[in-house]
Amino acid sequence: MTPQPPARAHSSRDTHQAGPRLAGREFFTARTVADALAGFRPARRTPREEVPLAEALHRVPAADVSAAASLPGFARSTVDGYAVRAADTYGASEGLPSYLDLVGAVRMGAAPEVGVRPGGAVGMPTGGVLPEGADAVVMVEHTAETMPGTIEVTRPVAPGEGVVRADEDVAAGAALVPGGRPLRAPDLGLLAAAGVTAVVVRARPRVVIVSTGDEVVPPETAQLRPGQVRDATASALAGLVRDAGGEPVIAGIVSDEPGALQERLGALLPGADLVIVSAGSSVGARDETAGAVAALGEVWCHGLAIKPGKPTLLAECAGVPVVGLPGNPLSALVVFRLVGLPLVWRLAGCDTPPPEPSTRARLSRDLPSAAGRLDVVQVAVRDGVAEPVFGPSALLSVLTRADGFLVVPEPATGLDAGAEVAVTLYR
Repeated sequence: MTPQPPARAHSSRDTHQAGPRLAGREFFTARTVADALAGFRPARRTPREEVPLAEALHRVPAADVSAAASLPGFARSTVDGYAVRAADTYGASEGLPSYLDLVGAVRMGAAPEVGVRPGGAVGMPTGGVLPEGADAVVMVEHTAETMPGTIEVTRPVAPGEGVVRADEDVAAGAALVPGGRPLRAPDLGLLAAAGVTAVVVRARPRVVIVSTGDEVVPPETAQLRPGQVRDATASALAGLVRDAGGEPVIAGIVSDEPGALQERLGALLPGADLVIVSAGSSVGARDETAGAVAALGEVWCHGLAIKPGKPTLLAECAGVPVVGLPGNPLSALVVFRLVGLPLVWRLAGCDTPPPEPSTRARLSRDLPSAAGRLDVVQVAVRDGVAEPVFGPSALLSVLTRADGFLVVPEPATGLDAGAEVAVTLYR
């Protein structure tokens, strides 16, 4: 018999209850995650700012950065050897070498003082400037200096062999790095080679995180009263935001008092690029997010076809995107990674977030699922085997024990033991 995952703990803040409306509210028709990623695309972008190259790693250029001149800027050798006219080496072999006159050598960091004439050769270091008249460089391994002033070539070279053209790295006017893609370490090297010392990038999105609930208290609370829980989700969300290049702002905890969340959101929106409301997005009598957001803007969807994380809300208020998350920490973090992080990147001008590390593994056991819903399953990976990690969505330890997650797509009714799966790894 196929083992079943443990039942999740149910909460009015995390699950949609079938039947009558609660407090006069219900979920809109649940959207798929793919619909949310494709359809919820706020136009807001952070302003531009200039940063020095040393601080530009992972920042998103606001536009293409073009080369003022070609790179490397001169034809150069890629090997140690001799600059030659390729035609002078045709037919050369170990049994019948070509003999060339050695007429000089090129020094590193200096212009050649001699050119290559027919039947001649010039000594070349790797990276040296190709002298006039030469169109190739023969590797030193394919030559021998038989007598002073003469070399023999035992292998022919073609025009352009052993040489980098003056514009082969980047042509003048071409893009050194594209706008809208986070800068990587090699990008910084190419920019430095072109003399670019500062880059105009999008400012880091300011992501305001609001927690809700009378039972939620700050993490520094030393002694919990019965029923109280420390706010763990806000700290974890801040880490995800920072990892995506955003600037997290933990804005504290709002009580369940009617009107309190709407008032707080109204005060926070002018200073935010994105607002995250942790908890309060379900349909229980105490869940205020949908009403507060609807009063301030437009709700794009309330409910995603995903497990865990169904009671997710996406909205836009005064031009600022708002994400309402379930109250259970695991649900909140899972859905924010899939839907919220792309928003952080988009605000910074990057429409295609950089891929997360992943691996392939074999599933250790049958994994049941429901068609029409995206299931996100935490897994531990050992020796190429993915072992599902189950637990109630109120437990953060499920995530800390996992090495990553796999996704069971909407059409599937489950995955078989032994199936090869793609696992997105946590960094």
